[in-house]
Amino acid sequence: MSPTAAARERRPKRPAGSRGPGPIAAEVLRALDLAVARRAGSVLPGERPAAGVGEGTELSQLRPYQPGDDVRRLDPAATARTGVPHVRLQVPERQLTVWLVVDLSASMAFGTADRLKSDVAEGAALVVGRLATRRAGRLAVEVCGTDPHRRLPPRGGRRALVDLRRALDAGVGPDGHAGAADALARTLGRVAGASGRSGLVVAISDFHGDLGWARPLAVLGARHSVLAIEIRDPREGELPSVGHLSLVDPETGRHVRADTSDRGLRERYASAECGRRDAVARALRRAGAHHSILSTAGPWLRELGRTLR
Repeated sequence: MSPTAAARERRPKRPAGSRGPGPIAAEVLRALDLAVARRAGSVLPGERPAAGVGEGTELSQLRPYQPGDDVRRLDPAATARTGVPHVRLQVPERQLTVWLVVDLSASMAFGTADRLKSDVAEGAALVVGRLATRRAGRLAVEVCGTDPHRRLPPRGGRRALVDLRRALDAGVGPDGHAGAADALARTLGRVAGASGRSGLVVAISDFHGDLGWARPLAVLGARHSVLAIEIRDPREGELPSVGHLSLVDPETGRHVRADTSDRGLRERYASAECGRRDAVARALRRAGAHHSILSTAGPWLRELGRTLR
């Protein structure tokens, strides 16, 4: 196989069985708009002033015109009332920057219910993107667990949404990708170093593997509002009794054979998975993140709205 063909073979792509996130109702987006605003500490354009004066909607002061002032700021009413040209100085609005981290490692290409975990993650990311740019805010995107890593700098408007959809359309990472195990931790650490003023950080993942992501998420939680969206599939919580199974970990390539007719094995698996989920929840609480759980079964958008309110 040529190097070019090998690169195409490793290129992320939509997994088999992907059905997409489904329709996203506009009325639900409007309801979620205020919910996300509350999670961001109400840091929305016009609601919290930045330092100094500049472009905005809130009046800072009226003063006589001085040479060099922008003539577009002349206030007709004050000028007519005083007979002296006056200009309006406004409080500059502070834009909300949303840092969106989407884990699309190979484990996200799993789903046994209505859709795959990657489909739900895609839908949640699109919702966050639309809400982030809704009030002239900016959106920065990091898609991790893929090869190559996808990064979009902070930007606003329709271009941000187009680029987000293009990054998500590239699909999940390949099986056995060497950097997938700590990709989320490294990405969150990169966001912690790149993000400046306080904003909103949204991490979308199944949070499988070790808890290496907990420390950089806690660093982000000290400066930003953090929303952690965990994607689950019902089958991950328990093993079905279907006899012998041969399983492969898509991220490490490890093979496991299991006799699922063994009741003790099923109970130990369910207990271990319950413990893992509890550990994830505790780590997210310590990081100061709001924890939202979405499932591949049922209306994920309704559940997202319920947990944010």
